[in-house]
Amino acid sequence: MSVLIVLDQSDNHIKKSAYEILSYGATLAAQIGTSAEALVLGTVNDDLAALGKYGVTKVHQLNNENLNHVDGQLYAKTIAEVVAQTSATVVVFSQTHTGKSVASRVAARLKAGLVAGAADLPDTSNGFVVRKTVFSSKAFANISILTPIKVISLNPNSVSIKTTEGIAAVNQLNISVDSSKVKVTAVNKITGEIPLTEADIVVSGGRGLKGPENWGVLLDLAKVLGAGTACSRPVGDAHWRPHHEHVGQTGVQVAPNLYIALGISGAIQHLAGVNRSKIMVVINKDPEAPFFKAADYGIVGDLFEIVPQMTAEIKKLKGIA
Repeated sequence: MSVLIVLDQSDNHIKKSAYEILSYGATLAAQIGTSAEALVLGTVNDDLAALGKYGVTKVHQLNNENLNHVDGQLYAKTIAEVVAQTSATVVVFSQTHTGKSVASRVAARLKAGLVAGAADLPDTSNGFVVRKTVFSSKAFANISILTPIKVISLNPNSVSIKTTEGIAAVNQLNISVDSSKVKVTAVNKITGEIPLTEADIVVSGGRGLKGPENWGVLLDLAKVLGAGTACSRPVGDAHWRPHHEHVGQTGVQVAPNLYIALGISGAIQHLAGVNRSKIMVVINKDPEAPFFKAADYGIVGDLFEIVPQMTAEIKKLKGIA
């Protein structure tokens, strides 16, 4: 018996989302009285033994170049074999693009109950009940998993990361891996930007910025905060900003520690993609903007006056000339 934590990787490195599910899986393992073990697929150059500081006792690696790019079917087959080898009873994913693609396939192969989008640790006092978000994160549901093997994917930024002084044993797996049916012909990556799904702070702009020529106000604030930059759908549709910056129900869904919305009214579709943010700050000159009802902090006023002052004050606090 064990909790098996499947880690996302990219460009031969463990992704930031992995550290949260390591802590989550380790806490869950302690809760149900078993061990926490991690699984890394593909070539990864990080110090895997150091992952023990997040609570896992063992890291399994299947170092095979066929697994360097995500193929949902191939990943699912491989993970199911690892579950059988390790006798894992709980499999944990992060609710990322990879987790969404793979977790359900793994659950189907294992005939396991699945909760996608978990928001907290399971309640194991009477069974195995997982709390998850529903209706675009506007409500919660408690789901009881009754199968012997259980699969969970955790919403990013749902639990705090805990560290210890532990070191994990590294086990190189020897499992035959099929060739992927997916052929990657090119990978085009945005460089020089903080990925929205991994940003601790996101500064986002809407039509209140009036045009692409005014985006420097937002970019200056984002730079001094070390934040990722985003936009509302109308801004992306108008080609003021690239579409990969569009956040919302039909765009990228984010869950940063701090989300700052500049000139965004807060349509329900936008809120659905950002309402898992820990703190939301809204700056808008319209006091009736729907976003103010969802925000933790709001400033009613002209963003072109307020934001430069904020940027200047943050620079002073950080000692930036």
